[in-house]
Amino acid sequence: MSHKFIQSIIIGVCCMFLLGACSSPSSEPRERLSFNDGWCFSLIDDSLAAQVDFADSGWRKLNLPHDWAIEGDFSQDNSSGTGGGALPGGIGWYRKTFIPADGDKGKHFRIEFDGVYMNSEVFINGISLGKRPYGYISFSYDLTPYLKWGEKNVIAVRVDNAEQPNSRWYSGCGIYRNVWLVKTGDIRVAEWGTYVTTTSVDTQQASLKVVTTVENIGTQADAGVSVYSILQDAEGKKVAQAESSLNTIAGKAVDVSQDLKVSSPLLWSIERPYMYTLVTEIQKDGQCVDRYVTPVGIRRFSFDAAKGFTLNGKPVKINGVCMHHDLGCLGAAVNVRAIERQLQILKEMGCNGIRCSHNPPAPELLDLCDRMGFIVMDEAFDMWRKKKTAHDYARYFNEWHEKDLHDFILRDRNHPSIFMWSIGNEVLEQWSDAQADTLSLEEANLILNFGHSADMLAKEGEESVNSLLTKKLADFVRTLDPTRPITAGCNEPNPANHLFRSGALDIIGYNYHNVNIPEVPKNFPGKPFIITESNSALMTRGYYRMPSDQMFIWPERWDKPFYDSTFACSSYENCHVPWGNTHEESLLLIKKNDFISGQYVWTGFDYIGEPTPYGWPARSSYFGIVDLAGFPKDVYYLYQSEWTDKQVLHLFPHWNWTEGQDVDMWCYYNQADEVELFVNGKSQGIKSKDDNHLHVFWRVKYEPGSVKVVARKAGTVVAEKEIRTAGTPSMIRLTPDRNILKTDGTDLSFVTVEILDAEGNICPLADNLVRFEVEGNLFIAGVDNGSQTSMERFKDNKRKAFNGKCLVVLQNNGKTGAARLKAISEGLKEAVVVLFQNNIILAEKRIL
Repeated sequence: MSHKFIQSIIIGVCCMFLLGACSSPSSEPRERLSFNDGWCFSLIDDSLAAQVDFADSGWRKLNLPHDWAIEGDFSQDNSSGTGGGALPGGIGWYRKTFIPADGDKGKHFRIEFDGVYMNSEVFINGISLGKRPYGYISFSYDLTPYLKWGEKNVIAVRVDNAEQPNSRWYSGCGIYRNVWLVKTGDIRVAEWGTYVTTTSVDTQQASLKVVTTVENIGTQADAGVSVYSILQDAEGKKVAQAESSLNTIAGKAVDVSQDLKVSSPLLWSIERPYMYTLVTEIQKDGQCVDRYVTPVGIRRFSFDAAKGFTLNGKPVKINGVCMHHDLGCLGAAVNVRAIERQLQILKEMGCNGIRCSHNPPAPELLDLCDRMGFIVMDEAFDMWRKKKTAHDYARYFNEWHEKDLHDFILRDRNHPSIFMWSIGNEVLEQWSDAQADTLSLEEANLILNFGHSADMLAKEGEESVNSLLTKKLADFVRTLDPTRPITAGCNEPNPANHLFRSGALDIIGYNYHNVNIPEVPKNFPGKPFIITESNSALMTRGYYRMPSDQMFIWPERWDKPFYDSTFACSSYENCHVPWGNTHEESLLLIKKNDFISGQYVWTGFDYIGEPTPYGWPARSSYFGIVDLAGFPKDVYYLYQSEWTDKQVLHLFPHWNWTEGQDVDMWCYYNQADEVELFVNGKSQGIKSKDDNHLHVFWRVKYEPGSVKVVARKAGTVVAEKEIRTAGTPSMIRLTPDRNILKTDGTDLSFVTVEILDAEGNICPLADNLVRFEVEGNLFIAGVDNGSQTSMERFKDNKRKAFNGKCLVVLQNNGKTGAARLKAISEGLKEAVVVLFQNNIILAEKRIL
């Protein structure tokens, strides 16, 4: 165990103790407590379930976050369709009973929901507090007027996700994000009530503007207070402070503006995402009546029409990916470790950007992006007034978009990782009349991806309704945050697109349409540009269709039936959708054009739903650079070779074929001049990349044994990679991504399960069924294997390997101690791994 590792553990434990002490009622005027534990749940539709005395003793007991859909069976009959993951919807109720402490009398109680999918209605003691239809928005309610002190109080939440499809991908069902109980006094910082901006910055000094919204929710008509803004560095040392006095009036909110000067600021960057902390204190009569904490990152950036994106004065290409919100076999239920794992895998690839497609993300994602250094495009909506699916948000847009947009911007605007707002993705308002209200999902996608005639575009000098709506949304965002540019993901490249014609977008964003990108400087003079969505290449991990230099465009069009008996897509980078292109094409386009700020690849990970180009029984996407289980596909190493300085030498595919068969061997590499391939020691030739190709390949005859690639720079060998023919499956290997878990009841270890031959080679075609047994303070949170067509349940104690691999996710149950995972498969040697949950002891790991 390294000294740094031990030191980090000690610091972490000490911080937990300090935070625990600070959050005690006696020392803190504000408490924000997790309200996730101790709920009960049932899939019913009963209006009486809101009442205090409703009989819920037979309901299932659970902790939040919770996604009931991921627990279900895949079925062609589920109304979500394959686009929604073929998993069930329905109407569910959640109930929680709590008794406020007498010592909290006089405090104000608010319940905060980070997200409920969808159509939620919240009740306290049978009284409705309100409804929120948008399943991705955060919201809160004041509980104080309805509380019964010293008595049982019941929070009930109705979640209605019965009318489907209402999304173009898997949404999940239920209270799938965290819930919080907030206790404050009469005078407090309003919800999302601080706004910190950097007004100027250089190496000597940064100037920050802090606007604090102070509200008086008590009955005292006039109360004088002092507001302190204290900026602390990462070690907790005060580096700047401001103080203001003001009079508050009952029932009203007042904004206080303050300036802070920071000497020799440490700037937030991708490589070093340095974070400060702003502590806002409100004092009345010498007593602290509220304390509110805001993470802060100091940086400067710009988007330029000719030079692209610049961060802290340095040109940076945005090497980003689009991400939906599901966490594979865990579904939509938020888990910080699961999100962190995804970001770590992407960061290792060289990714530096995340597009939150196509909706407000979980707050935890943004917190992690702040700390890990990602350039975030934060997105509000996938549709405006014109719908894409039968029951989507379009039916609520007119009534709810201003409230939802307001809450979205206020919640997120302090995150330094956010560099731009997106007000929409591929909205049908790009055209005059897309006539989508009666279309199926497939027909709507046809409209989205193949454009329209000229009469559907904006006329010269015309200020259309759609352009006015674009301007309204953009201007609304600017009133809440004028510091970040605004864009939208558009798949109509014509300048007469109604969104472009509005003039309201600060950055021109294209989804696909690479062929039109060279004309952007001419068509949009003076406007910065970014590829908001690129590629849509299709791949199944471990599947290869030859010849590899033949391109498979699947489907030919949305309106033409498509079928292939494999239900797989080639990992050679020779399969993509008709509106998309290969990964290499976009990488080369961006390398050769400085004006392109970067790209967000569709997608970083596979996601549940939208199994283009297939229908049932496919139920999850083929678009990811990483599969649903978190296993990288081969193209991951293309990006790593282009986006990082790591030594990369990746040879594929496997070496288990039919003797005499022609096999195409591909190689991604960097930091070398040439690569040479050997089959059983015989050279197959030397290859080198050129300005128009980012890989090399050889067509060779298969013969059992080994294939090896050797990379050289200036004649010196710098790396080698060898793949051996695997024999019959013989044993299991278990590799946890972490052997030590926190004892918080939510921490996870993702255990990779591999099928090996007797020599320890992975069996690339193995599909053995593996059963899992767990002893100790862990339980199985989910299982997966990355197959887009597997009908196995995600919540189970077994999984078939897919192309040699599967995954089991273990979760801590809140207790300390050791736990043991055993993997068993008929005819194979079993494997055991031991994990610990005490944060200090390294694990023993062995194969039996």
